[in-house]
Amino acid sequence: MTSSLQSGSSTHSVVRRTLVVGAVVSAVGLVLSSSLFPHESQAQQPAPTFSVPAPQAAQPPVIVKGLPDFTELVERVGPSVVSIRTTQRVVEDADEGDEETDAQMREFFKRFFGTPMPGQTPRKSTPKKGGDQGEERPRGVGSGFILSTDGYVMTNAHVVDGADEVYVNLTDKREFKAKVVGVDKRTDVAVLKIQASKLPAVSIGDVSKLKVGEWVMAIGTPFGLDNTVTAGIVSAKARDTGEEIRFIQTDVAVNPGNSGGPLINMRGEVVGINSQILSRSGGFMGISLSIPIDDAMKVAEQLRAGGKVIRGRIGVAIAPVTKDVAESIGLGKPVGALVQSVEAGTPSEKAGLEAGDIITKFAGQTIDKAQDLPRLVGATKPGTKTSIQVFRRGSYKDLSITVAELEATKAKDDKADAPKADAKLAASALGLKIVDLNAEQKRELKQSGGVLVEGVDGPAARAGLRPGDLVLAVANVQISGVKEFEAVLAKLDRSRPVSVLVRRGEWAQYAVIRPNAK
Repeated sequence: MTSSLQSGSSTHSVVRRTLVVGAVVSAVGLVLSSSLFPHESQAQQPAPTFSVPAPQAAQPPVIVKGLPDFTELVERVGPSVVSIRTTQRVVEDADEGDEETDAQMREFFKRFFGTPMPGQTPRKSTPKKGGDQGEERPRGVGSGFILSTDGYVMTNAHVVDGADEVYVNLTDKREFKAKVVGVDKRTDVAVLKIQASKLPAVSIGDVSKLKVGEWVMAIGTPFGLDNTVTAGIVSAKARDTGEEIRFIQTDVAVNPGNSGGPLINMRGEVVGINSQILSRSGGFMGISLSIPIDDAMKVAEQLRAGGKVIRGRIGVAIAPVTKDVAESIGLGKPVGALVQSVEAGTPSEKAGLEAGDIITKFAGQTIDKAQDLPRLVGATKPGTKTSIQVFRRGSYKDLSITVAELEATKAKDDKADAPKADAKLAASALGLKIVDLNAEQKRELKQSGGVLVEGVDGPAARAGLRPGDLVLAVANVQISGVKEFEAVLAKLDRSRPVSVLVRRGEWAQYAVIRPNAK
């Protein structure tokens, strides 16, 4: 019985499955028949279409090559790199101090901190005087490279500055006493000469072809370790640090003793002189600065020819142009160099430059930053007559100027105390109390116009003005006295910032007074 029931249940199950499968097959058949043999009404309907978007143009792949092999470069350039050690003759005054102090570390702290090495006891010694030869002691170490086969060597000025004797060591273990041909502290370039011939000279590269991201290599003597090779990439070009030149920035490891060594491209050419590092700790932190070799070679040529570098000058003191000043005087962008003062008898005075002018072009070249002007003027041969463009009281003016030679000048006493006079006070919404200059004051200050500030308050005080300042112009309008000052001020919206040209001592500077400033 049980067996029958199970058999019957199995039979029913098979029947149900057959029915289900049959129904599915019938449904599929209907679908296929309607698809293969469509109804007349269905055949008249257009077949659906699908639009396929056009493939986007693929960006060309960036091919990253393998890491460079520097071995051939080291073999080729290595013999041209020299180690430089300097000494100083001193007379010992007392038997104190650590005689084993590391010369490399002294050079490191002097160059990058400007202070003695921590823990170093100052030596009681004095430099040699007259015929007293004294004792020759190590002073510092550095690097350099051979410029020519007849013995000219290039290095940093700070490597040999203050040294009594300079020694150059070649990779073949020969040592020569070097003559300092010339030193230029402004660019930190020095040229030495050793009595040797048939030396392996370096090849000079083209800095204009150097690219950011390009591999470069340095060879030098960090901490006295001769011919040490480090490598990295160019991080930036024309890095402006406010100095005479713009540097090549790299991440090549540079340490004390590398100074003066070459920066080399992948063609084995020198493109820079390793000069500085930027660091918070004093150690290498990935930012090294090198002097572009094209700038260095220009300096070297003059040093070899005459032992010094001749630069141009025009006789102005300048300052950067701030965004507030640029907007307030109508210049728009903060570009150019602000003339703070014009030295008497200089090319600038003869050309008609005035304090408060913004120099925007020199010799046809745009002045983007104030630091650009001394670089361009310094590179101009003295005696050259050229053009200079200034922005003065809302408009541009072209002047002609003849560049003079830059010479060592004595520092002038900057007398900040301006004359005071008892006169009628004039109150201003700008927070200024001003008076006219009398004839004696005009003669003493060599000033034909302007007003003397006798008191400041509120907006003027916040803008940095002081009693004793001379206001020469208001809102780009040159003023001759209190009446003109008040007349110009009456035409202005006193709720808006206003620019004033202020002379303090021998310097002139723009200030922006904000009446509503809190």
